[in-house]
Amino acid sequence: MKPGYVYLMASRRNGTLYVGVTSGLPARAYQHRDGLIDGFSKRYACTLLVWYEAHDDIQDARQRELQLKKWKRAWKLDLIERSNPGWKDLYETLF
Repeated sequence: MKPGYVYLMASRRNGTLYVGVTSGLPARAYQHRDGLIDGFSKRYACTLLVWYEAHDDIQDARQRELQLKKWKRAWKLDLIERSNPGWKDLYETLF
């Protein structure tokens, strides 16, 4: 079993959101922050790690990612606000 993370990146408070899944959150968040990955998150400057959830199994994390992608935007905003009301970049807390 390989652990995994589901995470939300944001362009700014109440800005564009990106939902992702990874087995290595610090490295993945770094890639988003520095625009090293082409695609949606780079195009919309989603560089702030505003929420994440750890899972013991990457497959569970993938299922949670699929669930979150179906959620309404308001639900995702509420999820962020409950654990990170100041929309602080959580990247530094990973170390």
